[in-house]
Amino acid sequence: MIKVEMIDKMGSDLSVVNAARVSYAKVKNEFEDKDTKLIGYLAKHGHWSPFAHASISFRIKAPVFVARQLVKHQVGLSWNEVSRRYVSYEPELYKIDEWRGKPVNSKQGSSGTIKLSELAEVTYSEMMDGLKILYNQLLSEGVAPEQARAVLPQSMMTEWIWSGTLYAFARVCDLRCKPDVQKETREVAEFIDSYSLFHFPISWNALRPR
Repeated sequence: MIKVEMIDKMGSDLSVVNAARVSYAKVKNEFEDKDTKLIGYLAKHGHWSPFAHASISFRIKAPVFVARQLVKHQVGLSWNEVSRRYVSYEPELYKIDEWRGKPVNSKQGSSGTIKLSELAEVTYSEMMDGLKILYNQLLSEGVAPEQARAVLPQSMMTEWIWSGTLYAFARVCDLRCKPDVQKETREVAEFIDSYSLFHFPISWNALRPR
């Protein structure tokens, strides 16, 4: 099961305002209605640096194939992930219960749902279980975790802490919340989107207008 948990944050909408106003040697202690207009102006005209003074941190659990899509986003973000070189506990595999069809007019993405044959369903289930059995057997025979992990599939669940600026996560969500993004990856981005909107409502609405 994919899980996204917000574990920390720094700053608020007021942090963005004060970062913008420091050019005039001004600082405010309370957010005012007129500050909404300022934040909107900053976002509209691409003044991104004030949004880098507010940040947020998540702990995310998702399949490896999702993590490898999201880790491509680097600017303004920091990523630390569980390493199978150092841990050898029972791996958890992400099992697909609904298969999507290949799109007709695109090289990527999916379209609708398809039903697998009984043979394919049984083979899939047996192989997932078999890979875990093999992994555990390798460990029991003394193989190093850093090498035994080679038999684990991309559907293995991994965990990472992902931290970054408000502006950086807005760019992630701009790209990964689109309807043509892989469903599992979009699910992570939508969680980030909702948490960010809750904690930075003015800034997030300006960066990602609904």
